[in-house]
Parts: sequence; C-alpha cells; structure tokens
Amino acid sequence: MVTEKLIPTCGAWWGIAPDVFSGRAPLRSVEMAERRMGRRADIVHVYHHGADLFPTPEERLIAQGPRLLLVNWKVAVDHTWAQVAKGAVDDRIDRLAAYIAGTFPGRFFLSVEQEPENDVRPGRGYSAADYAAMFRHVVTRLRQQGVTNAVTVMTYTGAPDYTAKPWFDKLYPGDDVVDWVAVDPYADGRGGDFAALVNRTRPGRPSWPGFYRWIQNRFPAKPIMLAEWGAYERPDRPRLKRDLFVSAARQIGEFPQIKALVYFDSAVAGGGDTRFDTTPGATRAFGALGRLHRFNATAVPPS
Repeated sequence: MVTEKLIPTCGAWWGIAPDVFSGRAPLRSVEMAERRMGRRADIVHVYHHGADLFPTPEERLIAQGPRLLLVNWKVAVDHTWAQVAKGAVDDRIDRLAAYIAGTFPGRFFLSVEQEPENDVRPGRGYSAADYAAMFRHVVTRLRQQGVTNAVTVMTYTGAPDYTAKPWFDKLYPGDDVVDWVAVDPYADGRGGDFAALVNRTRPGRPSWPGFYRWIQNRFPAKPIMLAEWGAYERPDRPRLKRDLFVSAARQIGEFPQIKALVYFDSAVAGGGDTRFDTTPGATRAFGALGRLHRFNATAVPPS
C-alpha cells in the first residue's frame, strides 16, 4: 500500500536521476538506465528552474511507467528568496499551478530549491529565514491554486559543516508544508560504508550525530529520502562504488525511516563520475541492491 503522501507502507522506493548533464532526452535516459540496472525505477528525478512548466509531455510519459516523478524546482534565478516570499513571482507560480491542474492529476514529489545551504547569504535576501519563507510561500500558493497532488520534499545537502552555522535550524519551513525530509550524500573516498554516508560526521563537529540520527530526532514522523546519493569514481579506490553498494545492501535495514533511495547517475557530475556501473563489481553490487525485497515490496501506483 501507498499513503496519500507517497510513503510505501512496506519497504522503500528505488529511484534514479538518470544520465544527468548528458543532454539526452529524459525518457531515453530513463530507459537506458533501467536496462543498465536491470529493473524499472520507482522514482525518476528531474530538474527545472524559473518559468519552466512541468511535468513536461515527456515527463508525463515517464510517469506512465508507472513511475513517480521527483521534480526539483529552482523557483527563481532572477529573484531572491526574500522577493519570492513576498510574491515577486506569484504569476509564475500561478501559471505553473494552472498547467499542472490541466495536464497532470497524478501525485508527484516536489523539492523546492534543494540544498539551500550552498546558497545562504545572510542580509542579501538569501538568509535561512528567507529560504524557509520562500518555500512556505511557494507551497502554500500552489495549494491555494489547486495543486494538491504535489508531495513536498525539503532537501538538505548532507554536508555536516553547514550544521554548525548559526542559521542552520532556521532553514526548515515547517511541518505543515514539508511532507518528506531529504538529504543528498555522496561518497568521495574519505568516508566509510553506507551507514557512515547517511550519518556522516566531522572531527571538528563532535556534537553532530549524523543526518539520519538528526532527522530521526528532529522529524520522527517524516519519511526520509536520499534525493541524490552516489559515489565518485576514484582511481586510487577502484572498489569504492562496489563496497558502498554492498554495504548498503547489508545495512539498509538499520535505517527504517529511509523510504526512498534515488541514485544520481552521471558521467560528468561536479565531483566526478557517479555512474553506478563503471566496474563489473559495482554493476553487480548495484543490481543486487536493487533486487532486495525492500525495494520491490510496494508497487508504484498508476499515475
């Protein structure tokens, strides 16, 4: 069964952001990724910004899989968070709401400007409080305009350094406008296994328990999503990806609040190549992870 907020009552969703930055058409990227990993994706992560209207016709075809769309929307590159919160792009929000109402009645995930920690600039319209107000305004406005099928996601970076900032706790927009809490952790060779990835700490931040533990304590009723996760190719660590995927299969049961894993698959990601199948060992381990009963226990509802 699946709840109204797209929480699988058994297991967790298996997702992918396929072939990111390649320029290939989304549906083709999804189909190629599914062949490579040997199964259909439950969630497909796509990206939009500004005045984009979504889901696009091709994204609607993807959803007919059936698959769930996870749309990351950067609302405005031409206005600050503070300006958006005060209504500067309400016409854009309303136009999108009308488009969704007229073209896509199915439920989908909506992440509003993921990883805001990277962009916080206090005093310039990009404070943490400005982000929270922007998120709240966008979600409230969409709902007022009839978009009741968007399941909202607040997505943190997963970098422990930001948690020491005095503004960190001010980022959260509020339980009433956030349905899922997400994090975007990447393995770069410095950390350990999957458990260390989702609960990453820093020597200079001894009081930080790790993101999974923090979310458990701060948001015990919210499902957790890894909206992006992955491992970078490292020539000095040829088994990095394989070992991460093997440990994920062994340890995922320790993290019952994680209800979705969405892998970021790209040959040209910012930190390197995150494709899951760059070595035979990684390919086998990723396939085995995706075949676990946990990621096959609940069927995706028709769009």
